Amino acid sequence: MTTIYIRTLKRAEHTVFCVSDGQKYYYDSQFNRRIPFSSGQQIKRSLVDSLCDAINQTPSPTTFLFDVTKQKELKEGEVYATCDPTYADQLFGGWMKAAKGGKDRTLKRRSPLSISAMRALHPLLAGTYSENASFDRSDRPNNQVIVRDEQGNQLSEDDIISFLEGKDRSLSRKWIPDNRRATGLFVSDMAIDLRRLFSVTINSFEPEMSESTIEKLKNEGWIESENVFGKCLVAPKNLREEWIKGLAKAIINWKITSNQARTFSLMDTLALSISDNANLIAGSIRAKLSEEDSEKANPVIDESLKGVNTFITLQAGGFIQTKGETFDALEKAEEHLIKILSEFDYENQVK
Repeated sequence: MTTIYIRTLKRAEHTVFCVSDGQKYYYDSQFNRRIPFSSGQQIKRSLVDSLCDAINQTPSPTTFLFDVTKQKELKEGEVYATCDPTYADQLFGGWMKAAKGGKDRTLKRRSPLSISAMRALHPLLAGTYSENASFDRSDRPNNQVIVRDEQGNQLSEDDIISFLEGKDRSLSRKWIPDNRRATGLFVSDMAIDLRRLFSVTINSFEPEMSESTIEKLKNEGWIESENVFGKCLVAPKNLREEWIKGLAKAIINWKITSNQARTFSLMDTLALSISDNANLIAGSIRAKLSEEDSEKANPVIDESLKGVNTFITLQAGGFIQTKGETFDALEKAEEHLIKILSEFDYENQVK
């Protein structure tokens, strides 16, 4: 087993994943519905934040480059990652450093975590709707109201009163129409490539790190080894043990961290499946069209699939017909994931 697949089922209520016209969505042509989603990049960012919290490590710094033009204007340049796997967010998240001018070698590491978007379990089991919001401070007597004329000059209080004659308009209340919100059952998939999880390639023709970083890692106890991608450095065992626990915790407990305060949702996990078979993982948590009503779909959690470990939380029983829910489902899922990640022989992949 070199790849682990994980499917997570979450419930969202009256919330926003990504702010773009209120809520990002795609259009499902078969069921003619707008389906809200959270991008894989956003989930990856949320997972990395949870990981750094779990292992108590500050995320790696980022270098932002700017150029001053002949017109004395600031022009955005490159953005560099640290390209240093001693930062967990770099080791698991990957990096890319392409220097301007092509004088320095491009450094790139593909993330061992492949993460899908969080989308509807079925187009009929999630959707968006709109609501109108207001920003009302009309009950406060100490508001400051500034009205400017067409030249940008500030009007006096008497001028404002005169201007408002015959107009039913409040200056302490704003109307915010058509705010899209997401609700329903959502799934996200992840694939973990164990061959590359704790291994960083030292191929000089397709470099992932600079020579100075390679020497630093060797001095810090990283182990010279080889996998199917060539010669590599493997993280030392004590670091692997610590970061495996943090990674498992983050994978089981990540949340969308960009929820707006007024649209917060727990986005609680209803079920989670772990397997080394991608086809089976897709069938473990799925939906099925109703035989009586083609406009209705029923969520399904299959607890009997061989080769798949499925963990179901208590709240899942309120939305899905299931008998296997337990109060410690996520704790068991975390323990199982730690066991799988720990059993892989990272140091002796090529025998």
